[in-house]
Amino acid sequence: MNRLTLRRPDDWHLHLRDGPQLRAVAGFTAERFTRAIVMPNLKPAITTVAQARAYRQRILEAAGENFQPLMTLYLTEQTSSAEIDAAAASGIIHGVKLYPAGATTHSDAGVRNIEKVYPALERMSSNGLPLLVHGETVDPQDDIFDREQRFIDTVLAPLIARFTTLKVVFEHVTTRAAVEFVQGARAGVAATITPQHLLLNRNALFAGGLRPHHYCLPVLKREQDREALLAAATGGDARFFLGTDSAPHARQDKESACGCAGVFSAHAGIELYAEAFEQAGRLDRLQGFASEFGAHFYGLQLNEEHITLLREEWTVPASYDFGGAQIVPFRAGEPIRWKLSRTAG
Repeated sequence: MNRLTLRRPDDWHLHLRDGPQLRAVAGFTAERFTRAIVMPNLKPAITTVAQARAYRQRILEAAGENFQPLMTLYLTEQTSSAEIDAAAASGIIHGVKLYPAGATTHSDAGVRNIEKVYPALERMSSNGLPLLVHGETVDPQDDIFDREQRFIDTVLAPLIARFTTLKVVFEHVTTRAAVEFVQGARAGVAATITPQHLLLNRNALFAGGLRPHHYCLPVLKREQDREALLAAATGGDARFFLGTDSAPHARQDKESACGCAGVFSAHAGIELYAEAFEQAGRLDRLQGFASEFGAHFYGLQLNEEHITLLREEWTVPASYDFGGAQIVPFRAGEPIRWKLSRTAG
């Protein structure tokens, strides 16, 4: 197959930053995706509908009116039921993000005691507003490669048992255990999977030396975990769908004594998935994963437009502009086997 036409996809987990950095990266996503769930972990965090509305306008100005940012709120222990009601009625808020405090970039304002957000979760459940979860514990005694499993056991499993109608997206799952948890969970529980976790295992962090641009949270895991993720993504199971978790950081912030977590993949946000699905011999299932399952979960219409990918190898630039700094993309200086056609599908 040298040409693949898909219903235009959506990205159900995306970081766009703000200001000049937003303007530098938004176009990559808008070129490939109709919609994206936009993460709220700015500085300061997006915790109110008014803040989300203003941020949405800045995104539209950067990406163009044809792109639809689907906004989220940052869940804190002070999030009120009234704010949840306002979010559900706003028409622009499509989820609320749970960050365990200290788990990842700009998560210091996150949740320390899950019981303190029970009232907000109860109101979200009654309003049908999904909870989007960064699923890792933050206890320094927990091995970093086991924190996803620990989160399932101590937080997520009890949470979905307590709130039986709450819709939950277990974002950027990275382990076989997480895949099996979602497959065995009640209705209303789904997961997103990133391109780096489909294409790499943890050896890629140390290939030829320390590779800071492969460092993300949750970290890359074992090969058996990558294989389980690939099987889930390509298996036609509607509980798993595309979420790049593209997370741009300036080069100097990645290549430092305490480098930031995050992989920037928006420059090839659909092409990388095509490569993974091709490796699995399942290109025929890419459209469901990329263009249908997420929309069904969020209760949105499928996109009517299409895109075309060409079986044409191209080399990723060594860097892109990042609002006056430089950003190193996933696969910098290396080839990708699929290329987005710039003509209509």
